[in-house]
Amino acid sequence: MAHVQQTPAHLRNYADPATAWFGWVLFIGIVLIGTGLINVMQGLIALLDEDFYLAPASKLVIDLSYSVWGWTLLLMGAALVASGIGVLRGWTWARTLGVVAASVNAFVNIGFVTAYPAWTIFAVAFDFMAIYTLVVHGGEVRAPRGERR
Repeated sequence: MAHVQQTPAHLRNYADPATAWFGWVLFIGIVLIGTGLINVMQGLIALLDEDFYLAPASKLVIDLSYSVWGWTLLLMGAALVASGIGVLRGWTWARTLGVVAASVNAFVNIGFVTAYPAWTIFAVAFDFMAIYTLVVHGGEVRAPRGERR
């Protein structure tokens, strides 16, 4: 009987086949990047042109200057873009960052609702969709890649 050499167990790829949620997780990665870029643009506008928004800073849910809102939106945007890229790559830390960033972003946008109500509705809806998808099905992107991080 011939001896067949097998790959060591720790090097074998036991990844489960992808499900339909694989596409949703990829979509959420793209949404996180898009939302982050929009936050960056909103943050820059808040820093550079306070008159752009519908309400003065004193009428916002949380009475902070547009400079504070601008920096907050810039930081949230950077976190969302980083998590979106990481989710597309299948990194576990990115899913965690995505859930945290989307949660904080929902609250930040609720505080910013008076200044930009239409965007707030979309942002909060996308944030909740991202949180659900990443918590329940976030591991789907890892399966086809076979590498772990």
